[in-house]
Amino acid sequence: MRVLVCGADANTRMTDYTDRTTCVLFGDGGGAVLLEPAEEGEIGFIDFENEIDGSGGAALSLPAGGSLNLASHETVDKKMHYIHQDGPAVYKFAVRKMAEASAALLERCGLTVADLGCFIPHQANKRIITATADRLGMAPEQVIINIEKYGNTSAGTIPLAMETAIEQGKMKKGDLVLLAAVGAGFTVGTTLLRWEI
Repeated sequence: MRVLVCGADANTRMTDYTDRTTCVLFGDGGGAVLLEPAEEGEIGFIDFENEIDGSGGAALSLPAGGSLNLASHETVDKKMHYIHQDGPAVYKFAVRKMAEASAALLERCGLTVADLGCFIPHQANKRIITATADRLGMAPEQVIINIEKYGNTSAGTIPLAMETAIEQGKMKKGDLVLLAAVGAGFTVGTTLLRWEI
């Protein structure tokens, strides 16, 4: 059985172009990864770490448009249908938790960053990516960054960055690859796999 996992977001429709703290970050995009059973002797997915911390809900949100605040003249006037972000809070959480979750996963699997072919993080912003990689002690050449090309495409960032890793020759058959993401709420997740293509 094969499974196509798709991630796509149209963030620009939720972006307030008068808010310089968010409008320079987001882009529209999507990506997909085809998953299939590993062949005999191949490994594929190894392990994952996931955490949800609801205390960060107000730091990164879309205040209206759902059932809590239905669309109205008032919600539109108050710009409640746009992404609202507390940048410093998001930055601190993202760097700390992506690094912690990644380190915990590697330790549980008996591995270090030196064992990795590459690190493919959610492309939230370059400062978050490089600070997380620094905390983990990763060499810059291990870290995949393509945010300057696509912006933060939310659900599309990791599949798009996987393609960038392949194009750059940084993800090859047999490589251990670490994926890490952070999102609203707050949520954080990291996955370890062996690339078998």
